[in-house]
Amino acid sequence: MNKSKSWAVLICAAILTVLMGYTALVGFGPTGTGAAKNIITGLDLSGGVSITYRAVGEEAPSKEDMSDTIYKLQQRVSGYSTEAQVYQEGSDRINIEIPGVSDANAILAELGKPGSLSFQLMDGTVVLEGTDIQSAQAATSADSMKNTQNVVELTLTSEGTKKFATATSENIGKQIAIVYDGETISAPVVQTAITDGSAQITGMANREEAEKLASSIRIGSLALELEELRSNVVGAQLGQAAIKTSVRAGAVGVVLVMIFMCVVYLVPGIVAAISLLIYTLLTLICLNAFDMTLTLPGIAGIILAIGMAVDANVIIYARVREEIAAGKSVKGAIKTGFQKALSAILDGNITTLIAAAVLALKGTGSVQGFAQTLSLGIVLSMFTALVVSRLLINALYTLGVQDEKYFGKAKEVKVIDFVGKRKLFFAISIVLILIAPVTMLIHKGADGKALNYSLEFMGGTSTTVTFDKAYTIDELDAEVKPVVESVTNSADIQMQTVTGSNQVVIKTRDLTLEERQALEEALVEKFNVDTKLIATESISSTISSEMQNDAIVAVIIAAILMLIYIWFRFSDIRFATSSVLALLHDVLVVLGCYAVVWISVGNTFVACMLTIVGYSINATIVIFDRIRENLREKKKNATVADVVNLSITQTLTRSIYTSITTFITIAVLFIMGVNSIREFALPLMVGIVCGGYSSVFVTGPLWYVMRTRIQRRK
Repeated sequence: MNKSKSWAVLICAAILTVLMGYTALVGFGPTGTGAAKNIITGLDLSGGVSITYRAVGEEAPSKEDMSDTIYKLQQRVSGYSTEAQVYQEGSDRINIEIPGVSDANAILAELGKPGSLSFQLMDGTVVLEGTDIQSAQAATSADSMKNTQNVVELTLTSEGTKKFATATSENIGKQIAIVYDGETISAPVVQTAITDGSAQITGMANREEAEKLASSIRIGSLALELEELRSNVVGAQLGQAAIKTSVRAGAVGVVLVMIFMCVVYLVPGIVAAISLLIYTLLTLICLNAFDMTLTLPGIAGIILAIGMAVDANVIIYARVREEIAAGKSVKGAIKTGFQKALSAILDGNITTLIAAAVLALKGTGSVQGFAQTLSLGIVLSMFTALVVSRLLINALYTLGVQDEKYFGKAKEVKVIDFVGKRKLFFAISIVLILIAPVTMLIHKGADGKALNYSLEFMGGTSTTVTFDKAYTIDELDAEVKPVVESVTNSADIQMQTVTGSNQVVIKTRDLTLEERQALEEALVEKFNVDTKLIATESISSTISSEMQNDAIVAVIIAAILMLIYIWFRFSDIRFATSSVLALLHDVLVVLGCYAVVWISVGNTFVACMLTIVGYSINATIVIFDRIRENLREKKKNATVADVVNLSITQTLTRSIYTSITTFITIAVLFIMGVNSIREFALPLMVGIVCGGYSSVFVTGPLWYVMRTRIQRRK
């Protein structure tokens, strides 16, 4: 790179940083296009639309039908937002809450009016029920003349596939009517036998007609026929104070990490700080561009990702210092440092990206939303570290920043005997792991609950109250919440205002009849509420058993695929096995934190555990990458134990610095954040410390034990 190109790189970086900063902070045009303020936010931050449906029929619907309908509706409304919630209210009602929107009528029109659906022959014989339809989507395709046409694509269930194969085989050239709520909404002609479970309805006049038909088919395939009972626009669950303190904590955390990098790594640290700033701005812009929904735990997740994004820079510049210490020139050290760091960065991030991709495809709700945000963070962190950082450091070198004093030199460190002390480390780990099951068993015996499950997991009671004035969410937190907490003896309380009225929806743990009466009396006494304007209903969990099963299956598949990838890349299944065992170790320790401190287990629990999975595997890969490299260069008289000890010692600085930078961002959040975000930050801090411990003290010795014992048996 010559000087003119180097100046061009620095000038372009400065201009792009300013432009991205302006875009994220202000945006363009009257609506501020691209600004962070326009990022779609969840129910907790901005509220949204709440729609209540009631099952049609004289008899109460079965538990199985309600569960099936809730699960299918959850999958459908996730098209609006991954943070949309669907839960049961009372015995025959289903409530849908969709964040980031304010027009209930528009949502109702798009979602469709729930009614019965069937596919019938023209003589009225039903050949397919609505429940046989798995999905229906509007799309475009080319006709026989290669002209674009609007169509509806259907995917059938396994049972529906069999039924439709028979019906279409026997009725080629005849019409099959699609009857919705007693009205024929389409009557396509069967062109050929459809046996693979996928069908296409043609003849749509325009995109709108295709969308309307697809919507009717989707909503008509529910197990229950539903009717709209009411719809409201609800306010945010958290006040402006919670949002401001979290954002402020994020900014402080980023600045502290940037200062840390500048102090520790000198010129490369300055480059890393600039790359981190670019990464942060890119993240905000991409969240906006890709219409990702951001919640308060999501803000914490982004702040954590900012801390983790520094890791790639730490790996690179620690390598550069090692090469300078080995006698290479600064130019050669920069080139070799990036080359040698590449495999660790790619393997660590690709492994985490595999997990994120599986969670995005197989997970539902908040799990899917978290996976999307995680994937975005991984891609952007690799780009800023491997492209932006490299361009900047080479440009500065070309322009005269060439003295090794600006880059530092790795000090010679005495090799620590980690393998020799493995029994001590394994004993400590066993004790830490046992904390979770032992504490959970104690809680289970004492009050019947192993963990402090929140409303999202357990359901509870929803109390709708009409006050004599309109309250803001901050006023509710200050005045109403303490009254509710005094009755429920639980801080797990969610409150939402209903826009355009004095109504407030208060969600608590499941209350007994006596507790419901006590809450009514307290509200009447403290706020002079009319008892006739207090309505109470039982509500189900927003994380259904099907969603929990989806998450568990997704995590299992992700773990298997990560194991296979590590096995393939390292050509040794013992590396893969050790990585997964260390991951399990960290997850169990964090679970122990939830059990001991009795932290509420809800949506943030899922996000926390998934974050620890990504952090843990990334930290382990860095050490294993160095072991792999040192095995290739092993001296004749060096033992496997020597290689493991050397590798862990060489990467020890990286392990410590990455843990520090990540811990800083979360610690600031814990100190400055509100109670709900502290419950998320505390187990994360435990997970960061545990992940650093396991990667340094457990994974290498564990791999050593597996390798030497298997060899000995052979």
